[in-house]
Amino acid sequence: MREPRWLDDEQAGRHVRPYAITGGRTRHSRHHFTLITLVVSRQERAYEQDNLEPESMAILALCRDRAVAVAEIAGQLDLPVSVVKVLCGDLLNAELIIVQSPPELSEQPSVELIERVMDGIRQL
Repeated sequence: MREPRWLDDEQAGRHVRPYAITGGRTRHSRHHFTLITLVVSRQERAYEQDNLEPESMAILALCRDRAVAVAEIAGQLDLPVSVVKVLCGDLLNAELIIVQSPPELSEQPSVELIERVMDGIRQL
């Protein structure tokens, strides 16, 4: 007789592990990250800090050579996006990464302005 799926150790570990990695946090208290927020390590060398989680070290390694979107980090490291956001917030607090978030809607150019620019380019 097979044990019920909810008792499967592999499945349980997959749900408990993210909770343990983030200390039970589901979001970062100071920083907001979107799926397309770009993350890059501040230094090119490998980090040798004992106080970082292995997942944080993996984020730093992945973002060492180029800026990587939060969604891509989650996919590459096979971690939930919410975990990556929390860890990136911690890394940002420690000044180990630089982030570039997409502009707010109020900062984006209007459709009218874009159309005027396109019309001007066509007239060239």
